[in-house]
Amino acid sequence: MNQNLLSPFNSLVNNSRSPDLMINEFLELNEKISRYSFNISLTLRSHSHARVFFNHSILTLMSGDNMKSFLMKRLGSSMVGLMMLLLFPLHASAETLMVYTAVEAEDLKRYAAAFNKDHPDIKIRWVRDSTGIVTAKLLAEKNNPRADVIWGLAATSLMLLKSEGMLQPYSPKGVDKLDPKFRDAANPPSWTGMDAWIAAVCVNTVEAQRHNLPTPTSWMDLTDPVYKGHLVMPNPNSSGTGFLDVSSWLQLYGPLGGWQYMDNLHENIAWYTHSGSKPCKQAARGETPIGISFAFRGAKSKAAGAPLDIVLPREGVGWDMEATAIVKGTKKLSAAQKLVDWSITRKANELYNQGYAVVAYPGVAKPVKHFPEGILEAMIDNDFEFAAVNRKSILSEWQNRYDAKSEAK
Repeated sequence: MNQNLLSPFNSLVNNSRSPDLMINEFLELNEKISRYSFNISLTLRSHSHARVFFNHSILTLMSGDNMKSFLMKRLGSSMVGLMMLLLFPLHASAETLMVYTAVEAEDLKRYAAAFNKDHPDIKIRWVRDSTGIVTAKLLAEKNNPRADVIWGLAATSLMLLKSEGMLQPYSPKGVDKLDPKFRDAANPPSWTGMDAWIAAVCVNTVEAQRHNLPTPTSWMDLTDPVYKGHLVMPNPNSSGTGFLDVSSWLQLYGPLGGWQYMDNLHENIAWYTHSGSKPCKQAARGETPIGISFAFRGAKSKAAGAPLDIVLPREGVGWDMEATAIVKGTKKLSAAQKLVDWSITRKANELYNQGYAVVAYPGVAKPVKHFPEGILEAMIDNDFEFAAVNRKSILSEWQNRYDAKSEAK
């Protein structure tokens, strides 16, 4: 046991200095408690003898006649009670949920802070990566799951996980208030939607002009040789955005036409990224004239001052839902249910609407600055079941054909 952790208590218990000095030391002790409580609680839990000694020291401190009388007279019983609360809860700690997500990294702090305003007793430990990587990680952990909750992963990925028996069915409170498209059709549902993210093409107008590139208006335009070496898109094995692009092209053009389209597009691709937002970020920085990405990222980069046009190709755009689910086998089911309950509330959907123009809760969505017009009309009638059932074969075929141009991981 590290005696330095207990020395502040010993000095207070055994001191013979004036009450004024004692109360100053007491306040300093409280500050040290807030700083070191985690280490103390860990140490005490593993050293029963030290725990008894610690409790004895605190009780001696609080039951000393001089100290008790002084505190009661100077601070009142309520303040003494507060001090007791500051000291004794060291043995209790907030429950921590392991939450897997593909939500944009800059949004995670906002999401956790908003949830903790209503549930300060539940802490979130994020594990964040691109959709494909998170999905692969969950599948690899199937027989020994580490996650408690998935908050913000493609619905097509959650459909796959459901088919593998990896999700805990649960009807969160208020689920009937959601748009029916944004929840699993089963009763109880295995997942619930949050928002829709939608494919788009980010065009850096300065770089496009420098390279004499016309602004594309369709997916087919991007196969024109004029764009050779000037296009970047996400690898669908790593990125949910890349996968929704590929699955939507197979739906728009059919299996043969879809792969032929991607063969032609591949000729113009400079490289494939392992992140759905990266092509648009690279376009925003002028590293490529054109990035195939999603509308939210484009709007955010444009709001930050990037010279971007955000194009919705006229054939229509693929889309997917960010969704939430409980991982089957979690030992923290009650806390997981509270998080999922909160994730579908109006308050949570208002939070999602800060970045996404389409959310699960009807009547919440307001226009998002710099989002292109006609989003709802551009969204194709996406066959999520097709995408989920054929995910493995689609990704394998894509890997065989095009992976040579992928960035190193």
